[in-house]
Amino acid sequence: MLPKRFDQARPFATLGIILLAWLLLPLVLKTFTRATFFEIQAPLTVTDSYAQDLQTFWSNRLHSKDELLKAGQDMAGLFAAYDYSKQINQETESDILRLENMLNLPPLPTFRFEPARVARRDFSGWWQRMIIRKGENYGITVGAPVIFAGGVVGRVTEVYHYTSVVDLITSPTFRLAASVSGESRPVSYQGGLNDSFKSPRGTVEFVPLDIFATRSLPKHLVTSGLGGVFPPGLTIGDITTLEPSADGLFKTGEVSLDERLGTLTEVTVLVPLNPEEF
Repeated sequence: MLPKRFDQARPFATLGIILLAWLLLPLVLKTFTRATFFEIQAPLTVTDSYAQDLQTFWSNRLHSKDELLKAGQDMAGLFAAYDYSKQINQETESDILRLENMLNLPPLPTFRFEPARVARRDFSGWWQRMIIRKGENYGITVGAPVIFAGGVVGRVTEVYHYTSVVDLITSPTFRLAASVSGESRPVSYQGGLNDSFKSPRGTVEFVPLDIFATRSLPKHLVTSGLGGVFPPGLTIGDITTLEPSADGLFKTGEVSLDERLGTLTEVTVLVPLNPEEF
């Protein structure tokens, strides 16, 4: 009878020994083991991503010529709009440089734009992250901001040789100094507990009492530029609700984020040209 019970309990005993050994391992060895496992797994993740790109390519070949012509016309309109935006951006940069020289202000941090393909998404109730197909081989650094056409995507938290892990703006572990558009007073943004089938959202804290926002009249939330990581003016989302905090000194509220965050296939990493500035 006893041997039978021992055989039944053997898997649990083995699991307990493995967990105890892992807890007793030094932190350096744990970090090395985790990084090694991630590097071994990375080729499979990247290969699967390339296979999906190939599948998308061949599925697009099935579109008719009329659909392709219409898509080309739409792209021509976008190129014209982007060309105009580029001219406006060059004029704005010239004005900023002139004001910096007049007021003797320190220059804003400069970045190199590195586009990257999304290889995998890892969403749960406790973290929201993605893996991109560029890492140390393209000079990606830990802490680098990640953006897309709609604004902030997240921040690079881990960098490996061929891949990087991005902590998304929807993640509860993500914090960022922000400000209401048109305001200079800083507020604090943090990701929230996001369900897979609901619209992405976050929270905002330390909002001044004289700022009001509702779902019908939301307030646009942007990066403040404080902290030296994200440049100022990048879109975060819209504040849809605001209520007095427990201490009554500030307000807290909910931030509605871009719906495209969960389906992105391409992002841009802002690699700092002078990492010592951060």
